[in-house]
Amino acid sequence: MRHRYECPMRWADLDLLGHVNNVVYVDYLQEARVDLLRHHGPAVQSGEGLVEGVVVVRHEVSYLAPLLFGRETVSIEVWVTEVRAASFTLAYEIFHEHDGARQVYARASTLLTPYVFATERPRRLSTAEREALEPYLEPGEPVRTRRHEPVRDELGHYPVHVRFSDVDVYGHTNNVKYFEYFQESRIRLFGRLWEGLGQDGGPPPVVVAQIDVDYAVPILLRPEPYDAWTRVAHLGSTSMTLEAEICDGDDVLSRARVVVVFVDPATGRPSAPAEGYRERLTAAVSAARTC
Repeated sequence: MRHRYECPMRWADLDLLGHVNNVVYVDYLQEARVDLLRHHGPAVQSGEGLVEGVVVVRHEVSYLAPLLFGRETVSIEVWVTEVRAASFTLAYEIFHEHDGARQVYARASTLLTPYVFATERPRRLSTAEREALEPYLEPGEPVRTRRHEPVRDELGHYPVHVRFSDVDVYGHTNNVKYFEYFQESRIRLFGRLWEGLGQDGGPPPVVVAQIDVDYAVPILLRPEPYDAWTRVAHLGSTSMTLEAEICDGDDVLSRARVVVVFVDPATGRPSAPAEGYRERLTAAVSAARTC
């Protein structure tokens, strides 16, 4: 069984291209997830239950089609793909459906663990919580964290300043905001990479195809910035893969892997970047491998 949530859209959800921004998709997933958990009984909604007492361990988001603003809601189906002793995994599909035809904009999965905020420690799922999740279980591929190589290149450095509004009631930065931090970091990297280049109408437009984020240690509100590091890990003919970390000194708080696709602004189709930009990216890949 799948839970269906009708998510209202906001004008502020859009980016410069008029599409719903990639970060906002994750906010939509959060709304659907909370709505699913609210439909459970009182035992699951208790102070240490799954509505409030749960943290995200990993997100995997695949962006399949641009979502435009509309007055109608966007539909989200959410279901459970795996239940373990101290974690569970949810899957999602974001779509519009008209006359039996479904336009899917994104698919995603989230690995979550129950958490006791008073002690800042994870806990095991209770019997009641497992029973509440079971009706939504459709076994699928498990989400597994992946190993990342260290990312420390001054070209891709960005200071992350946490805003008061970024933080939830427990004093932790909300999981959605990490996507925003990684977005700011890669935009800063792009700005440095493209510096001095202006041929062929400017930098090549890109769209996000995939983002995987691992959450290791909570990011807290403080005056001092954290350090984000982003590098170009792989360059294809019409796409590239970025790897990023958010750190506090030597401690890695979160890691991300992002795949972006170069597009032709006239057609919206994948397109190879101009030679000058490709040369910069090739040099960036080589430099990252020697760090």
